[in-house]
Amino acid sequence: MPDDEAPQYARVRRSDRAVDDDAWIAAFLRTAPMGQLATVHDGQPFINSNLFVFDEAQRVIYMHTAGAGRTRSNVEGDERVCFSASEMARLLPSPRMFNMSVEYAGVVVFGRARTVPGDAEKRSALRMLVDKYFSHLRAGDDYALPSQAEFNATSVYRIEIESWSGKRKQVEEDFPGAFGYAPQA
Repeated sequence: MPDDEAPQYARVRRSDRAVDDDAWIAAFLRTAPMGQLATVHDGQPFINSNLFVFDEAQRVIYMHTAGAGRTRSNVEGDERVCFSASEMARLLPSPRMFNMSVEYAGVVVFGRARTVPGDAEKRSALRMLVDKYFSHLRAGDDYALPSQAEFNATSVYRIEIESWSGKRKQVEEDFPGAFGYAPQA
């Protein structure tokens, strides 16, 4: 969705870093390894990092949690959510501390989350999740399918996307001193 059509809260402030290419956003969501789901309860925000899968045909995001817990109770109380996925690239040093920066890319999604009620859609979403992260493994050979009790103890969420925005910062390949992040021990 072009930035000028997005709700005000979904617009990227830095227009020089905004990505309004829906194909780029969809590709990012297909491949991003992890996302964060923000919910709210009685004015208190909560965030849950989780694996997810983007179903481009339906324009929805699926993720799962335990059958009962904070995420489920928050979603049942207020379906409005914000979802984010991002990646960090090179760190960009500068002689001035204020000008140090980082290359990055990310997507923010606004929408409504609901627990998936039907077994068929729930199984399909779980299959898509396994296929995204464990596509080299085969059910029955490499892992056992969930028992009915395990299946019943899992909440699967369908996030219906109402608006999204992409943002990225990339600099020239030969940026002086650019380097990858390596945590200090």
